[in-house]
Amino acid sequence: MSETGSSFSGAEPFTLAIDGMGGDGGPEVVVAGLAIAADRHPGARVLLIGDEAALRAQLARHPKAAAICTIRPAGSAIAMDMKPTAALRVRDSSMRLAMDAVAQGEAQGVVSAGNSGAMLALAKIVVKTLPGVSRPAMAAISPTLKGDVVMLDLGANVACDWRNLVEFAVMGAAFANAVLGLRAPTIGLLNVGSEELKGDERLRQAADVLRNSPLAAQFHGFIEGHDITAGTTDVVVTDGFTGNVALKTGEGALKMAFVLLRQVFRSGLLAKLGYLLVRPGLERMREWLDPRRYNGAVFVGLNGVVVKSHGGTDAEGFAAAVDVAMDMVTHRFNESIREQLLRMESLTAMRPGADKEQPAVAAVS
Repeated sequence: MSETGSSFSGAEPFTLAIDGMGGDGGPEVVVAGLAIAADRHPGARVLLIGDEAALRAQLARHPKAAAICTIRPAGSAIAMDMKPTAALRVRDSSMRLAMDAVAQGEAQGVVSAGNSGAMLALAKIVVKTLPGVSRPAMAAISPTLKGDVVMLDLGANVACDWRNLVEFAVMGAAFANAVLGLRAPTIGLLNVGSEELKGDERLRQAADVLRNSPLAAQFHGFIEGHDITAGTTDVVVTDGFTGNVALKTGEGALKMAFVLLRQVFRSGLLAKLGYLLVRPGLERMREWLDPRRYNGAVFVGLNGVVVKSHGGTDAEGFAAAVDVAMDMVTHRFNESIREQLLRMESLTAMRPGADKEQPAVAAVS
């Protein structure tokens, strides 16, 4: 089915608006991913936006996806290397029209595998932030020894004050509840040490607010880098600079570990025989750590669900991003954030001198 209208008619909103042209694989990967997602979410209604001929050709190959999708033609697509400022000027792009659908209440969420910077810029300008949220953050799920952890911010905000960190804690807890199903997820503030005197003033102020907030019972306190993979807390809160560095370091360490294992098991006949013995365990580990299972970073704090799929993912990975968006819509993610922020409002009110830059008072031990 195709439609070209640009205004919302008042009918029941689409569950998701999908940018059909984003990512390295374009419509082929997007539609194949939607076919997988259709099995998991047969009641979903998807507004699929992009080049109509290309999308229709792919839907013909995937009838399960066709059953849940309505096509909306778009005049252009945002290139992966386009600057965010340039992307804002392209009003007929598939990404922009997907954002418009959420902003106008025509869809409850958007998923795109396109340009990250353009997506964040469009989300801020078109979808806009929730009342009471000063800055949206990027959140994602990562594996740990104890299960999964939600981590934010992962790069949307390089520098943050204490209020931003408190808001991230609220949004991270709501995310863990919606996507991981945790009723009272524990929260940790990433720091250079776990002692209360470590870190700079913004971290200590954020910790003080959280200790005296409705989230006090869930607030673990300060955590260190090794606590992320140890699963010490369900939610890890940090600024975008630190979070992005931690994320990329973890990804690099994981790739290095698999490369070294491959080298070890190819080093000789005995090593190859050893591989045959441990292969079932290694396969289970690979499945558990498969990055496609964790595909779907979320821009939290917006007036709608906005999920960013990795641009180089395959159909399984895109389906995982759709799963994340569906979980957030189903569990009223944004409503949960609004309710929690209202409960925190008096504690996050402006404090005298809170905006003044404070020097760090503790060094890494």
